[in-house]
Amino acid sequence: MNEYPKKTCEIERLVTIPEDVARVLNCQKTATRRNGVYAHPGEIMTLEGQEFVIDALYSQELGEMTDADALREGFESLEAYKESILSIHPNMPWLPTMKVWVHEFSPVKK
Repeated sequence: MNEYPKKTCEIERLVTIPEDVARVLNCQKTATRRNGVYAHPGEIMTLEGQEFVIDALYSQELGEMTDADALREGFESLEAYKESILSIHPNMPWLPTMKVWVHEFSPVKK
């Protein structure tokens, strides 16, 4: 069994930007990166009444991101993802060695 670090925030704060919520609801976004741990695998995130299960949690450096990772974030390319993140966090530099927590999720099958 994996030992995960203690959560630094609540799952309800994992996906909050309206455009990102829409991407999740449309199954265009299946992962999100955060500076902290917001959820552990097996937890349920509810967005507009729809449930999504956290499938995986792992650490990654921003420099390790690929276009495929950006696609899971709901963007057509890594460059588009990077532009979006830097527009949300205008004073944040894009540091390839910065570690983030990747939360992967999928719709709960009813």
